Amino acid sequence: MPVIESEEHKALRTAVSALGHKYGRAYFTRTVEEDRPATELWAEAAKLGYLGVNLPEEHGGGGGGISELSIVLEELGAAGCPLLLMVVSPAICGTVIARFGTEEQKRAWLPALADGTRTMAFGITEPDAGSNSHRITTTARRDPATGDWILTGRKVFVSGVDIADATLIVGRTEDARTGRLKPCLFIVPRDTPGFQRHKIDMELNAAEKQFELVLDDVRLPADALVGDEDTGLLQLFAGLNPERIMTAAFAIGMGRFALARAVEYARDRTVWKAPIGSHQAIAHPLAQAHIDLELARLMMQKAAHLYDAGDDIGAGEAANMAKYAAAEACVKAVDQAVHTLGGNGLTREFGLAQLITAARVSRIAPVSREMILNYVSHQTLGLPKSY
Repeated sequence: MPVIESEEHKALRTAVSALGHKYGRAYFTRTVEEDRPATELWAEAAKLGYLGVNLPEEHGGGGGGISELSIVLEELGAAGCPLLLMVVSPAICGTVIARFGTEEQKRAWLPALADGTRTMAFGITEPDAGSNSHRITTTARRDPATGDWILTGRKVFVSGVDIADATLIVGRTEDARTGRLKPCLFIVPRDTPGFQRHKIDMELNAAEKQFELVLDDVRLPADALVGDEDTGLLQLFAGLNPERIMTAAFAIGMGRFALARAVEYARDRTVWKAPIGSHQAIAHPLAQAHIDLELARLMMQKAAHLYDAGDDIGAGEAANMAKYAAAEACVKAVDQAVHTLGGNGLTREFGLAQLITAARVSRIAPVSREMILNYVSHQTLGLPKSY
């Protein structure tokens, strides 16, 4: 794994950063206030090839991987306008369909996901399952007369369902040999009968809204199933590793944005004839925040490299570590940025206060830091489970 980024990756960072700063935080905040997604930025990012940079060239993508896509999201975040749906649509759904979808599914979805004309949400979390995917109760059964699938269940905290053309739903089917339930993934178009969505009233300000989904005997054709019914668990984790890597990119970008605002303020704000940034009580915590963000990025790059190289097991460990490190670094960077600005850190002018809540999201979604510590203690260190 290269420790220093290639010239191609550096060029990609520069280009995406320019796009992000063209729109900036003011544009992004305005979309939230107007209760709409950042459609203009999304469209231009797609036109420039950034949204589909990880998807196969033969299906309209850039032929890169999660390494490149994470750069895109990080740089947009550092410019103050992260696109949360990038974590879901091209990273999770695009990756799963590209790796396991049928040729028909690839032709129907990948070019449209790459050019931004279609998006896809991802539904896995359930009100009674939490982080335990083995307790997912959304079930899919076959109609013996038609071969259709019939889905029943509930999902919560699903982002962007109202603007997505479909949702990739994680359900469970019965194994004919063992009678046990196994995970499978289904593409559910937004307006399918019985597929209901209810907006969750969130205090978090974000362009993408959160929804509870109800699947009331949702009937889907046989080809709505993604990939092989017997390899659903493999397919699921093929999407969850990119999700963690992209969440890390989201957090690192947010942390960099906050830190840049704080550094600028500390350099310009003068008290008692000296910029406040000349005082170590201000300078050292900002330096520590920068170090933590850089270290988190290194782990994110390692995770992305392993994933793109096809090492799903190694990527699983690194992706969880990257997500943990990035979330912690982001929360600390945002907190220190607000503290550096004092009262100004809570004003609308500087745009940092709303990041206090947003930064916490990276700690709890898509998996909590405690569950990541469980993963590392069990899988990496070999310690016994308490559950």
